[in-house]
Amino acid sequence: MQVLHCLPNQKIVPINLSVSLGRGGEACIYTVPSDAETVAKVYHKPDAEKASKLEVMVLNPPENPTASLGHISIAWPSELIRAADGSNNIIGFTMPRIRGMRPAIDFYNPRTRRQHCPLFNYQYLLRTARNLAAAFAALHTSGYCVGDVNESNILVSDTALVTIVDTDSFQVRDPKTNIVYRTPVGKPEFTPPELQNKTFSEYDRAIPHDLFGLGVLIFQLLMEGTHPFSGIYQSVGEPPPYEARIAAGHFTYSVNRRVPYTPTPIAPSWEILHPTLQQLFVRCFEDGHNNPNIRPNAQTWLLALAEAEDALRTCQKNPQHLYSNHLHKCPWCERSAKLGGRDPFPSIQDVASKKHLKPRPKPPKRRHTTTTPRRRTATTALSSRYVTQKRRLPVGRKISYYQPNNKPKFYPLVLCLLGFLTLGYLDIVTKFTTSNVEENQYAQQTLISSKAVDNKSSFIDYYKQGRAAYKGKKYEEAIANFAQAIQKNPDSPKAYVNRGNSHYNLKEYEAALTDYTHALKLNPKAIKALVNRGNVRYMLAEYSSDPDKEYKLAIEDYNQALRIDRDEVEAYIRRGIVRSQIAKFSGDSQKDYLRAIDDFNKALRIDPSRPEAFYQRGLVRYQLAQYSSNFEQEYKKALTDFNQALQHNSKLPKVYLKRGLVRYELAQYGGDRSNAYRHKAIEDLQKAAKISLEQDDMDNYQQALSSICVVVDNKCDTLFQKTSVIAQ
Repeated sequence: MQVLHCLPNQKIVPINLSVSLGRGGEACIYTVPSDAETVAKVYHKPDAEKASKLEVMVLNPPENPTASLGHISIAWPSELIRAADGSNNIIGFTMPRIRGMRPAIDFYNPRTRRQHCPLFNYQYLLRTARNLAAAFAALHTSGYCVGDVNESNILVSDTALVTIVDTDSFQVRDPKTNIVYRTPVGKPEFTPPELQNKTFSEYDRAIPHDLFGLGVLIFQLLMEGTHPFSGIYQSVGEPPPYEARIAAGHFTYSVNRRVPYTPTPIAPSWEILHPTLQQLFVRCFEDGHNNPNIRPNAQTWLLALAEAEDALRTCQKNPQHLYSNHLHKCPWCERSAKLGGRDPFPSIQDVASKKHLKPRPKPPKRRHTTTTPRRRTATTALSSRYVTQKRRLPVGRKISYYQPNNKPKFYPLVLCLLGFLTLGYLDIVTKFTTSNVEENQYAQQTLISSKAVDNKSSFIDYYKQGRAAYKGKKYEEAIANFAQAIQKNPDSPKAYVNRGNSHYNLKEYEAALTDYTHALKLNPKAIKALVNRGNVRYMLAEYSSDPDKEYKLAIEDYNQALRIDRDEVEAYIRRGIVRSQIAKFSGDSQKDYLRAIDDFNKALRIDPSRPEAFYQRGLVRYQLAQYSSNFEQEYKKALTDFNQALQHNSKLPKVYLKRGLVRYELAQYGGDRSNAYRHKAIEDLQKAAKISLEQDDMDNYQQALSSICVVVDNKCDTLFQKTSVIAQ
């Protein structure tokens, strides 16, 4: 392909781009024949907005904070590339060729770090964070915002140097015209609470937004990939996704507020962080929740990270163990023991002998001993450990933390399970956290796949393409095709519904709500639009200051769908789910729970093969057990429902997980079947973990792992050693 290369001296040189380094839906990366240190990025669908943005970027590059080291910290567009067809249109740009660097996750994830850079110690991680903060500071000084902050845009060298890529997606403001070229995408895990569930293309990004994402990246670098909002969920129901936790301000390590999460046992201790860094993380995620402007800026992070690096001391047993001097003993030695001998920072001797790559030593066998389980009441069941997170609770109700006592130990095989799954989690976490990126070292960036627009295509063509993309879970591509279909036929409600479904799966709930509402204007009897709009409103309740309003609107949508079709199974199931959520915080929980059960019963009378209806009914009965004087009977009813759900679909990890927890709680009451329930609980939790891994379901895997931690060997008891509190 021949293009025109626009050089800084305004000279235009034709060049042939023939060697591709990577191709995605948005662009293709080529080598530049005349310059081995430069690559060219050519868009498949260049447009005037991209062109104008690139012109601004080329004319106004940010300062390179590592220029004195001969390193490029920001892979900024250097020159424009124009079409050679006579139009002279801008179709791409050149940028520096980045060599010998890997995604940041390869360094903060213990498994990949052992494989690729085993001598990359904690000082190097601190230095990486410093260099990252320096790059952000340079960008912000020049008036740029990264916008789409995430780990896939950060490349790191073996010497802790950092390069930020995918810079053409940054938010850019033209200093002459003040026109803002926005960033239309964002990763929820790095998005600040004030932008959660927003359509990014409608908002100007600000520096405080970037600072939230920067805080997340630094936290992950220093805490072995742990997200600051990850943790063991301490309330009832399904654990909320990261975006809901962030929106609610539930920083797991909060100092001044109680949150319904505790750190996972496999995460490094909060105490390993230098006190100044601890203060900044609290300021970023807790104090900054309501006041984004007080989040630490990049320069503040720079100074704090330098202070933390200066405060490092060396372990006498392993010089590769560097830790803050506010600690009295080496945390990495303790962590190595906790991980069954797998050292997060292996010694030089172990690396030289390749011992760090050998299988983890097997834990020593332990003798089986038995003690008599303590008989408990329903209020001391496992679920009573959890502090309810939401807004309204029955007045004066006490929530107590259950602390197990005289817990029996288990068979050696079971005892090995915790260590196995703990290491398994650490070793496979990269599988779940690495974004889909082009497999080349020059442009590690997410490229959104989209089909080329053909003006000759019909509504049916675009609609079919959208459906195919949707089935393949290519939701961005589906949205683009359904948008084209709508342009061809703006009166098609099904196109709006399907585009809404795509937005929903991307968790773009407001955009989905708009599409469903428009579909209903075109066809007020569109049942799918009514049911799906109800689902959106249920999700929006997690972010709303008035969740009750959203719940009521959701129920109204389900009611309207049932008025149109009394046999709409999905409407009954979804209405039951909303009613069960309302029941958790209502003044008459039992009545509302029974109304939810009635909905699930109606759904099952119409379709007895719906596993979701059985599962949800089981969850409600699990909740009713907490209020019932005959709690054992309710638990057994829940077990029956979970069994039915698995008969219809044996690949549902969430069902195994809940069934395992119910069986564990039944085991706590003693009796002849106590041991049987306990062993069955472990089997269920194992199955939940296994299937979750097979399905790349990180949330349920973490839940299963945490539950095994509780059930198997009392590893999590310290997390729950709290006094009783009165719910406010």
